[in-house]
Amino acid sequence: MQINTIIFDLGGVMINWDPRNLYRKMFDDEQEMEHFLSEVCTHAWNHEQDAGRSLEEATNLLLPQFPKYEKEIRAYYGRWREMLNGTVARSIEIQQQLIRDPRYRVVALTNWSAETWVWALEIFPFLHDFEGVLVSGEEKMAKPEHRIYELCLSRFGIEADKSVFIDDSERNVIAAREVGIHGIHFRSAEQMEGELRSLGIL
Repeated sequence: MQINTIIFDLGGVMINWDPRNLYRKMFDDEQEMEHFLSEVCTHAWNHEQDAGRSLEEATNLLLPQFPKYEKEIRAYYGRWREMLNGTVARSIEIQQQLIRDPRYRVVALTNWSAETWVWALEIFPFLHDFEGVLVSGEEKMAKPEHRIYELCLSRFGIEADKSVFIDDSERNVIAAREVGIHGIHFRSAEQMEGELRSLGIL
């Protein structure tokens, strides 16, 4: 089946985002920083913001539990921009190349807080070049829930078997495959490029 739509994840594929970019400035001890990220501002906690919880509610949930880390907890969103470390240049070059190719539609499906998404749109011009972007925080659902992939397909009129989804999270790629979308587990822009070529794209 001929692929006609490429669906990009953003964080880790096109945008370098890592809380450590901020917290290395705030913690002198690497071990304490890792403890903070695994036990306080955890991946699961952040995921709930990606699924629609407000930043204020998320912050207020942690403050009484971890008063020792009030400054660091407030910084998670107060200094969120410092978690960003530019873009994956080759990924954006590939996005731009595909956008120029009339054979393809190019959209994005991202786990991203609705509130921080507004900031991302200000920082990264290439985000405006997608035909459409489905943002989990705006929809109040997140990958790897099957329904967000199904919503992406219906929202943009995409046929699952004619599309390919690229994500740096293997579980998100597996979920995409489970709803019939071709999946590429992103590990580097060069590896992604090679897999796209193997599908007859590029």
